[in-house]
Amino acid sequence: MASNSDVLQAIQFTIAPKSGSVTRPLSATYQRSYLLDRGYLIAGAADIYLPVWGLYAGLTNTVTLSYSFIDGSSKQDTTSITADSFTDNCGWDNPTVIQARTDDTTLSYDYIFVKERCNSFSPSIIDTDSTLRWAGPAGIFNYTSEFFDNAAYQAAGTILYRLDLDGTVSQLHDYSDIGVVGFHHNIDRGKNGLILDVDTTDQFESVNLEVDAAGNVLKRWDLAEILSDAMLAGGDDPSQFVYPSPTDWFHNNATSYNRADDTLIVSSRENFVIGLDYETGTIKWILGDPTKKWHQFSSLAAYAITMASGSLPPIGQHAPSTTYDNDLLVFDNGLNSLFEMPPGDLRPFASPRKYHLDFDTRTATEVWNYERGQSVISPICGSVYEDAPNNYLVDYAYVGGFSATSPFAELLGLNAAGNKVFHYQYPTLNCNQAFNSIPLHLDRISFPAIEPRPLNLSSRGLIGSGDQVLIAGFIITGTEDKKVALRVLGPSLANNGISNPVMDPMLTLYDESGTIIATNDDWNSGTNAQELTADGLAPGDPAEAGLIETLSPGAYTVIGAGKDLSQGTGLVEVYDLSTAADSMLANISTRGLVGTGDNVLIVGFIVGDTANATTIVRALGPSLGPNVSGVLADPSLTIHDSNGVVLAANDNWQDDPNMSAINQNALAPTNASEAATLLHAPPGAYSVVVTGVDGGSGISLVELFDLD
Repeated sequence: MASNSDVLQAIQFTIAPKSGSVTRPLSATYQRSYLLDRGYLIAGAADIYLPVWGLYAGLTNTVTLSYSFIDGSSKQDTTSITADSFTDNCGWDNPTVIQARTDDTTLSYDYIFVKERCNSFSPSIIDTDSTLRWAGPAGIFNYTSEFFDNAAYQAAGTILYRLDLDGTVSQLHDYSDIGVVGFHHNIDRGKNGLILDVDTTDQFESVNLEVDAAGNVLKRWDLAEILSDAMLAGGDDPSQFVYPSPTDWFHNNATSYNRADDTLIVSSRENFVIGLDYETGTIKWILGDPTKKWHQFSSLAAYAITMASGSLPPIGQHAPSTTYDNDLLVFDNGLNSLFEMPPGDLRPFASPRKYHLDFDTRTATEVWNYERGQSVISPICGSVYEDAPNNYLVDYAYVGGFSATSPFAELLGLNAAGNKVFHYQYPTLNCNQAFNSIPLHLDRISFPAIEPRPLNLSSRGLIGSGDQVLIAGFIITGTEDKKVALRVLGPSLANNGISNPVMDPMLTLYDESGTIIATNDDWNSGTNAQELTADGLAPGDPAEAGLIETLSPGAYTVIGAGKDLSQGTGLVEVYDLSTAADSMLANISTRGLVGTGDNVLIVGFIVGDTANATTIVRALGPSLGPNVSGVLADPSLTIHDSNGVVLAANDNWQDDPNMSAINQNALAPTNASEAATLLHAPPGAYSVVVTGVDGGSGISLVELFDLD
């Protein structure tokens, strides 16, 4: 009940972890627009209905409610909610504990979306304490599901459903109208929506559909047709390899989309992992065991990527995905072909494996695995996914395999140091308990959903005069206006150990025509002082600059300069204060002077939402041209996460492992001495540090291109 709900901007609920847990609190923020659209809030009414989910069943939960108001103020309340008990037929709350969740808080995720059919409430969400926190409300017994757009998408028969976290179930589409006779295996994120694994009247486990959030079909890939066309073009007879339904010749069990090079990656358990051009469906590459039947056809072998010395190819794999450094991650089951002959190698163990694919040399190098002494038999199903860099969730779905009298599933988590943080076992029937499992970030979920993207920008560097001011540029895409906060800090940087901060910074905001939109010298004398304070963005010194502007889509430039030509280190910041899905910050750039010590150029950015953002980062110098004097002759960049861990580094862009993707996206620097790299950045904070090789100094331009 509220005295006037019209002043409400957003509500956040936060559920405190149970006693002894180190998991991040489950927390969700509802924007006013979402509450209105869903009928939880009626304009002018006093009642507010807030969906709170993720409670601990059978326990009294401490829930904090945080209210944000249109005038920038806020309020908090705390309440207790005792949740009913729940009959957990899957036994999530009672695993065999190989290792309980440790007190280590460096694991990047705390929640797990489990694709299962061990009950009639598929799918399930558990936390890393193995406590059930959400159960599917549709009464469906099927593991073909995915988490997308802040909801569970669930397949049953020929129908796709959306299961919202508030318990709402919506039937989206019955695909029998286009010849689908059933779903199988997985649902995965695609380029623009979800990729469904379907059976049709003609093909068994070899057709994929991409659909949008409403279930509308966007694209279709028929692997029988794609492979047949390639084999005919290469002079082979496809009838010796490709078969009509109901023959299980391909056994597609998962897909993945790599935004860096616009590739659809398809896992064929019987044969290989195959990369397709997303738009045309033509084959780019094939990675697999060359002793299998597919490699006997020269038309297919021509696409093969050769394994580097000491590297094992994936066999019978599941769950392909792209890691933060653009490598290929799969769960290698080790099981050979069951239909195609010759069946290829058979390994008596399963292992997650990560490969670096070099498309220039057509080689694949195994750069990481987790083999556990080559002792775990798990021949079918399962998954491995990377969350933050080198943080993994491993799902051994069928330990013991076909001959085991009591098979079980295992879930375990690895942090960036390679340490096991939790390890649980659950009895299973076939793959029913945990066919596939993905990390979730329910500690920071927002409604409506925010697409994965860079949200905020900060640039720290020397502020001089003339060309040596600090310049931050950004583009607002979409059709909606966006509210942003802009700051230029100087004196308060001394609190962080900066010895030469600019003592009186100023900011000026320009549009793409070069027209001045706004200026500020001392933030608390501006018109936005109250709102900056309410948003927690008030600069720490009255001499620093800050303002808030609502901007229409277009290109903008923020210049940080010193008053009366004063010089020193400054920090220019851009904050995204509105999270509208149809409006976002893109192509962020910073131009500044690179020195040594504290005077290097540092660009920080934050990635929001629950999925990785694909970003190309460049540091330019020589190509800035004759109109910029004193450019940095040989820039080098290093990307760090919020813990200071180096995620990527590059000096000369042509030496970067992702050179092909940089070229393909038309973002190759024009000078060989300039730096560039690609990152699949999970939600979190990052910094790009630009230095000059051999202590060089000069002006550099740092750019972040959001490929999402």
